[in-house]
Amino acid sequence: MSLFESDADFASRTPLAVRMRPRTFAELVGQGKALSVGGPVEQLLSGNSSVSVILWGPPGSGKTTIASLLSAHSGSRFHELSAVTAGVKDVRAVIDSAREQMSLYARGTVLFVDEVHRFSKSQQDALLPAVENGWVTLVAATTENPSFSVISPLLSRSVVVQLALLDGQALGHILDRALVSERGLNGQWSVTEAARDLIIDASSGDARRALTALEASANAASARGSDAIDAEDVHTAVAVVALNYDKDGDSHYDVISAYIKSMRGSDPDAALHYLARMLHGGEDPRFIARRLMILASEDIGLADSSVLPLTVAAAQSVALIGMPEAQIILAHATIACAMAPKSNSVVAAIGSAMADVERGRVGTVPDHLRDGHYAGAAGLGLGVGYKYPHDFDSGVAEQDYLPEALRGAHYFEPTSHGAEERLATIAQRLTMLREGRSLD
Repeated sequence: MSLFESDADFASRTPLAVRMRPRTFAELVGQGKALSVGGPVEQLLSGNSSVSVILWGPPGSGKTTIASLLSAHSGSRFHELSAVTAGVKDVRAVIDSAREQMSLYARGTVLFVDEVHRFSKSQQDALLPAVENGWVTLVAATTENPSFSVISPLLSRSVVVQLALLDGQALGHILDRALVSERGLNGQWSVTEAARDLIIDASSGDARRALTALEASANAASARGSDAIDAEDVHTAVAVVALNYDKDGDSHYDVISAYIKSMRGSDPDAALHYLARMLHGGEDPRFIARRLMILASEDIGLADSSVLPLTVAAAQSVALIGMPEAQIILAHATIACAMAPKSNSVVAAIGSAMADVERGRVGTVPDHLRDGHYAGAAGLGLGVGYKYPHDFDSGVAEQDYLPEALRGAHYFEPTSHGAEERLATIAQRLTMLREGRSLD
């Protein structure tokens, strides 16, 4: 049995994902929030609005499908540009045509720009007059956060509609429909529950990937003479799961953020998950090592000072060894960071000190602390009266160190976490000795 032996309309080798593209909004699943009644997409569909829309979502979430459906239902002229191939000249040609249509026939134009984040600033600038004057209604698609990839003037003239990663239920519905639809597999194959679950897991929320995996699995079943797709067929067809991770794109920032927050939140399992996603996606292990070093001081700090040299050693080892062995070293450091006691007292301390300096609260260095090693310094009273701490039994002299304007200021506030609990007691004792107070 061949996968392409269905009726003539679907006998070509058009990919299953293309054949099963929704033809109506009712067929689009998993995006209820984005397509809510009264929302910008629904307003465009009804013709009650000319607001421009930026569709932001992961691959396979329905961005191109929504644009295609708008083309079929809006009644406006529809023109599509791909940011991969189009230049400023192409953009201006569409705008000129749209102005002519508006002037002569009072007919609007919907301009769909796929992968708008790939447009340069000058290309995005070229769109501004058309969007601002209503010559075109822009529908742009991007997998990256528009706040970082779309220029502010264009962003302010558009509504961002965020599409969700498809969940297992939505993907299951898509697969089930493809199995029975005349446009799909036309009931020629069945799929076991285990195989269906494997396809959903391997799809990472991407409808296109799910349908591609189903098609490849059906071919694998056909090759062994079966019309029942089982788990082995899926393993044969989908050897490696391609995660939605772009080391130069928006997911880069989302995953590294989740990685850091998982370690800060003391969850080693979650931290290892995000580490694995980054490494699988080709992230530079040296970048990950640098973030570990920052976290060691920012979120662990003096609660466990041994973690910082551990992360430094990890960074050096990663640079020397490289992948794939570097993943073991990064996992070692990741678990250590997640399990360590947490304190941000170092961040808070330098932040408070910097805030005082930035607002001009600095004062003059006390005379007894100033350099007195040059001729004439003593005559100016510089360095005079300085008490050498090692001359005192306690190792601490009764002496002021801060400028008079900051006398009594406290920047370091130790927590009760890990080693800082002991440091809190030490800090209190040192303050009392410097101020000449009795320890009794």
